[in-house]
Amino acid sequence: MSPLEIRISDCAGFCWGVERALEMTLEAADHAPAPVNSLGPLIHNPGVIADLKRRGVGVIDGPDEVAEGTVILRSHGVPRSAREKLVAHGLTIIDATCPFVTSAHEKAARLKKDGYLVVILGERDHPEVLGLKSYAGKDSLVAESPADLPEEIPSRRVGVVVQTTQSHERLSELVSYLAPQVKELLVHNTICSATEQRQAAAIAMAAEVDVVVVVGGRESGNTRRLAELCALQQPRTHHVESAEEIDPSWFHGLHTVGITAGASTPPEQIEAVAAALRRVET
Repeated sequence: MSPLEIRISDCAGFCWGVERALEMTLEAADHAPAPVNSLGPLIHNPGVIADLKRRGVGVIDGPDEVAEGTVILRSHGVPRSAREKLVAHGLTIIDATCPFVTSAHEKAARLKKDGYLVVILGERDHPEVLGLKSYAGKDSLVAESPADLPEEIPSRRVGVVVQTTQSHERLSELVSYLAPQVKELLVHNTICSATEQRQAAAIAMAAEVDVVVVVGGRESGNTRRLAELCALQQPRTHHVESAEEIDPSWFHGLHTVGITAGASTPPEQIEAVAAALRRVET
């Protein structure tokens, strides 16, 4: 019996946008007018949300649920109508939207204003995509792949924006599908640099180890995407939310395990998984 060799990806865990949102939220918990709530979960990590609740930060599902205090706009952004309602209610608003997401909003709004049909590459029901669609217009289309698009694109002028945590492979596939069908195609690659770096590092690591563990919330789109990409390199890839989900049988007869984590996974959660793996003998 011997212990596993453990490798942790250089780009695992919190991205800059998530760190920024958490810092703003903790500052609000201490100093902003009470009650303090985020509109939707601040990030997709149940452990972090539970910790924020203990610190006095609640979660509301809609802008009409509170009449006073402070509302934090989640890192994924919110639909334009929700922001407008909060302003109308006279609430204190703290905008923790990731700047990369804000940039995507601006590009979607510009495409709509300039007369393009906007196609959003992303998960239809993801909060970030719902926010993007509110800026892209009611006629905008959402697709995770070309299969989600109509057989005939209802415009000759199409603009593309991307959920910031999508992969380049999916974007290339979508662009290759659209390009022959339209007269003008304007593509804004709004995948954030942190996502690009995280995915590249995870793919490289997955090719060098016997098994991969991806740590992060199951509602986290970027974490799911990491698991998908790692699985293409290493089929023995497992997505866990916590160390308690580690199954020693995954590692029987294997020697090296790689750990990566989504952008909303705190360092202590990654370390807890690493500690659990150090106790596994193969």
